Amino acid sequence: MRLDKFLKVARILKRRTIANEACSTGKIEVNGRVAKPSYKLSVGDVVAVHFASGKLVFEVLMLKETVKKEESQLLYRVIQ
Repeated sequence: MRLDKFLKVARILKRRTIANEACSTGKIEVNGRVAKPSYKLSVGDVVAVHFASGKLVFEVLMLKETVKKEESQLLYRVIQ
């Protein structure tokens, strides 16, 4: 699954266009490297999202195309 789509499906970022912009400006890292929106995520990848107010680091646990709002937090585990 593409990185920008995962961020939207997991409800980490509100819209895919915002996820795409965040990736393009270097605010998203996967396994310690800046990643493009088209980066193919795998289960076990560690993603860091840099917000203005801080940083969110999480591990990808599952990849699904669509999930309900209640199930979106099952896709990842927050590390920091």
